[in-house]
Amino acid sequence: MKLNSKISLLLAASIVTGFTIMQLNAEQKSPSMQATELTSGLKVATFAGGCFWCIESGFEKLPGVADAVSGYTGGHVENPGYKQVSAGTTGHTEAVQVFYDPKVISYDDLLEGFWRQFDPTDGSGSFSDRGTQYRPGIFYNNEQEKMLAEQSIKKLAASGRYDKPIAVEVTPLGAYYNAEDYHQDYYKKNPIRYKYYRYNSGRDQYLEKTWGDDLKFVLSTKPVADSASDMSGDMTTGNKYSKPDDAVLKAKLTDMQYRVTQHEGTEPAFKNAYNNNKKAGIYVDIVSGEPLFSSTDKFDSGTGWPSFTRPISSKNITKKTDYLLFMPRTEVRSAGADSHLGHVFEDGPNPTGLRYCINSAALNFIPKEKLKQKGYGQYLTLFSK
Repeated sequence: MKLNSKISLLLAASIVTGFTIMQLNAEQKSPSMQATELTSGLKVATFAGGCFWCIESGFEKLPGVADAVSGYTGGHVENPGYKQVSAGTTGHTEAVQVFYDPKVISYDDLLEGFWRQFDPTDGSGSFSDRGTQYRPGIFYNNEQEKMLAEQSIKKLAASGRYDKPIAVEVTPLGAYYNAEDYHQDYYKKNPIRYKYYRYNSGRDQYLEKTWGDDLKFVLSTKPVADSASDMSGDMTTGNKYSKPDDAVLKAKLTDMQYRVTQHEGTEPAFKNAYNNNKKAGIYVDIVSGEPLFSSTDKFDSGTGWPSFTRPISSKNITKKTDYLLFMPRTEVRSAGADSHLGHVFEDGPNPTGLRYCINSAALNFIPKEKLKQKGYGQYLTLFSK
């Protein structure tokens, strides 16, 4: 961001943290990115969306991204410094090079993540940072990346999300220069100052207003089944349970059940069917009937949603990473019908240390005394211990 603007936004934070503006004047330059050796199997993509602190932070939270390096590109001066770039005299824009594993995350996924970080209709800067040195851009390495970028822009423009045209530069990547060391991983090194700047820039407020629930970002990669050991011996379901067609689902499910399972919705906390359910039995997928969780693993997490330490069988669920405001969460889905169930967190009790936070709307409860009648007799052994 522009030096004068940065100083004014960080001045209040400096009182609390002891930060001195002299740090902004340090000119410790990293070598150019062209000299950086790529780890085997990684690719590099280059994006600009205003302050590189924020874009770097966003990309580094994506799975498959090994590193994101702040720097300068698109200008006419060799080896520019931050003072020169922020003054707008070199033609460069603040940018980020993203080193990623294409087996984990695709270039298309990087683009989807990119759009959820800034205002692509503002070609004259970004939030509180004004000038061509903060112009947005996609800097491609080859014709394939150019094509994907242009297709993604057309898709975004056609979405109706913006009233103004997309103003993102799509241009071949030229010379790229790493920014000074103190800019790298700034959000990690200086979390208080970074959060103060980011909040006052209005970036997150804009993104929440613009994207709403769609800010949640799920990778397009195919979900991978949980590889943890099976907790229930041979109590697996294989491919027995499947998803009916959409017309059947809409007739069968309530609006809330349909929204949660089919569109990754979230029901209200505490005001749901099974948060306080203490009866013995199992919980199955509301869509397919696939057995998912047991009351023997249920606990009161205080969150307002049914919580479990583990599934009945790890083979009955799949997991994938999604993003809300670029905070990674592990989404839980049913293996047979691919229903969205909820998320799993690493703050649960023993013996697993996990908390499967699940929507009641994604579940149907089968009481222990009705398991045999409903075709789940094999699971009675869960309650004989």
